Amino acid sequence: MTVGAVLIGHCSVDLWGLDNNTRLRRQLRAIGIVDVRLKDETPPATDRILIIDQRFLFEVKTLQGLLVQCNVVLTADSKGTIAAAHGDQDHFDAMLASFNQTTETGSELEFISTQSLHAYDDHLRRTEPPLLEAVSPARKGELEALLYGNSYKGITDFVTKWWWPKPARHIVAWCADHSISANAVTLAGVVLMFSAMMLFAHGWFISGLICGWIMTLLDTVDGKLARVTVTSSRIGHVMDHGMDIVHPPFWYVYWGLGLNLSGPLAGYDIFTLNLAIVGGYIGGRLIEGAFHVLGRCSMFAWRPFDAYFRLITARRNPCMVILSVATIAGRPDIGFVGIVLWTATSSLILLGRLGYAIIERFRHGPLHSWLEVPTAASDFPRAFAEFSGTRRAYR
Repeated sequence: MTVGAVLIGHCSVDLWGLDNNTRLRRQLRAIGIVDVRLKDETPPATDRILIIDQRFLFEVKTLQGLLVQCNVVLTADSKGTIAAAHGDQDHFDAMLASFNQTTETGSELEFISTQSLHAYDDHLRRTEPPLLEAVSPARKGELEALLYGNSYKGITDFVTKWWWPKPARHIVAWCADHSISANAVTLAGVVLMFSAMMLFAHGWFISGLICGWIMTLLDTVDGKLARVTVTSSRIGHVMDHGMDIVHPPFWYVYWGLGLNLSGPLAGYDIFTLNLAIVGGYIGGRLIEGAFHVLGRCSMFAWRPFDAYFRLITARRNPCMVILSVATIAGRPDIGFVGIVLWTATSSLILLGRLGYAIIERFRHGPLHSWLEVPTAASDFPRAFAEFSGTRRAYR
């Protein structure tokens, strides 16, 4: 089934350096719609047509949710103002005419709101109503905040969730203003990643930590920049996530080598400790991968406990905190032992959660995230408030 798009209306407000026509075309391309035309052009000769009013701000999730339904009109507010419509060729004229009215006048089309669209996003591990907002010059700052906040994961480590939203937003704004691409930011992070690795290997821990922390900040920036400017790409995704997965154990191994120990540490030689770190890290990643076969949610989005544990589990940023505190205290060797212990402990906890999840899978069927449950806000009020989004990213 082929889908084309028709853009109507006009918007002169740029958000994150992007006009709404360009934003919508990029969003449509991201969901496989390449035949995009304006209202005064011949409509696409496709099986279905998506009509979008450019005076409204959408996100990809909103458009994806609309494509699931057919012969529907999407309203943007309680007054019934129409923002988009999707249907087959036979209903194109009716859909186009519906934009001149705010109430349903017949049964030919179904009028829906964003509440009818799927809210949970497993990729970003958060649940927020799909974005649909009227664009005006007076709302520019508010809408840019919404776009930035909606680009943030709800479930992630505490550094990314609580420390980085504000500084990362300033860098994202600067990059957008100067046409710096997300891939360029990722490449800068790669350079810092290798720099930190070499500095750790030579025992220059403070310099390495500075490079490492800047790299972790840029690792937040590149994804947010790609989302607010709708420039996510396959190569960018591979570079970003590939780097995230591969480099942490190398940092720890080179940190251990940089200690230049002449004897055992905590009763073990450096090779054994490095082996424990690498084995524990790989084991944890494999456990997370195995979890995906049990259902349609990621491991850390399964239950509130898992979301809270994701804040501190032995991933790069929490481990960087351990190394930084120990180095400031003058004991980088203790920081290294801390990484060994926390990596092993985290992997054991994840293994226990996987075992429990397997039992639940056999008892109740495929696993689903607690954030998908309609009553999640009332069943887990504190956890829902914390993990349904990242509040600091909207401020």
